[in-house]
Amino acid sequence: MSLIYHHYTEKELKQLLDSLVIIVDTREQKNQHVLDYFNKKSVQYKFKAMKTGDYSAMLPANEGLGITRDIYLNAAIERKNGVDELVESIKDRTRFENELIRASKHPFTLIVEDLEGYQKILNGMYRSRYEPKSLLGSLKTFEVRYGFSTVFLANVTTGNYIYHHFLYMARELLKSGAL
Repeated sequence: MSLIYHHYTEKELKQLLDSLVIIVDTREQKNQHVLDYFNKKSVQYKFKAMKTGDYSAMLPANEGLGITRDIYLNAAIERKNGVDELVESIKDRTRFENELIRASKHPFTLIVEDLEGYQKILNGMYRSRYEPKSLLGSLKTFEVRYGFSTVFLANVTTGNYIYHHFLYMARELLKSGAL
């Protein structure tokens, strides 16, 4: 069996990447700021139930460029709307760990919408009585165990981060022939 790899010109890459669609999990809540960014920047998105994560992306079929069916990126972003939500998730270890087990099958990023979130964890500046050292230890252990990274962002940059994360992932996969 031979595999066919496409080499796309810059014009073809641009055409494919301009068609990128961000997938938003139907259960995602309190994300109007993300959708507002997508709308303002004319980023295509659609709602779809996802087994893991809050966001992913796909490239729609483009037979003229050799893509005969929609291609879903094997990646996800989970969004927490602040350190308090992150702490509550980690405290519910079994549920959180089950979520991470499912997510570990894909490249996965955890966004915490709080630019000062890491500092707040170190200083115990959150509602829970969870010890800062224990919380940091749990988070870092989970990152290593399940192969993900945590990114602390201001919520005004979340939509930008999500879009560009998947845009450049798709671009690299297309350029390498992996898609």
